[in-house]
Amino acid sequence: MSAAGQPRRRRPPRSAQEGRLGGEHVEGRRAVHELLAAGTRQVREVLVAEGRDPSPLIEEIVALARTRRVSCHFVGPAVLAAHAVTDSHQGVLARAEPLHSVGLDLLLERVPPFLVVLDGVTDPRNLGSILRSALCAGATGAILPAHRSARISPAAAKAAAGAVEHLPRARVGGIPAALEQLSRRQVWTVALDAAGDHTIDELEIATQGVALILGAEGKGISQLARRRCDLRVRIPLEGPLGSLNVAAATAVACFAVAARRRQG
Repeated sequence: MSAAGQPRRRRPPRSAQEGRLGGEHVEGRRAVHELLAAGTRQVREVLVAEGRDPSPLIEEIVALARTRRVSCHFVGPAVLAAHAVTDSHQGVLARAEPLHSVGLDLLLERVPPFLVVLDGVTDPRNLGSILRSALCAGATGAILPAHRSARISPAAAKAAAGAVEHLPRARVGGIPAALEQLSRRQVWTVALDAAGDHTIDELEIATQGVALILGAEGKGISQLARRRCDLRVRIPLEGPLGSLNVAAATAVACFAVAARRRQG
């Protein structure tokens, strides 16, 4: 509280600062639940709005917080709103230690790897949705650039719905260099490109080590990264629109790869 007795709105975490992925501030019921259930990082506190509608998920969050001995505070809706960063906190938020990246070599230990590579995705909600779809499709990791890319902001964490707690992420200095490293490790690098020579469902090498490269909103994959890719594939579209949102395109492509991998 401020000296005047009014709730002080805390500044959002500086998730974009150098060397950090973000993720210190988590909002939304599913995202907070997975944060507590995964137990992969320290949770400092949980805030829950009083007078909310009954919710089994909220009750599970409270129980998990108590089990993990995390401070759980029940506050008025106005107080929670003052601490929230997004407009859709769903009556709960948490503060935790930042997310950590892993080395690219660690992502390649899973054989055969199935990776998503984000080349300049800057919208936090797209980032969160991409990570959620990738995890649900069976991806084993994600590669994010250190610069010109969204971080795990509260909006990204909420859109990811807990995926950030389970999907390992490597943060690299440059995507083109990372693609070269993947190729040296016998991982096929596949650009999702509207001008691709083949469709995603024709990707016969999907059962091997594969990395799907997704480009920036509006701009697509950078020219240098595109040149470093082994293959370019497209999503077959019907109707008058010529493209999908990058998050939707990622979901389609990831599940197409997953279907191929299940078939062996």
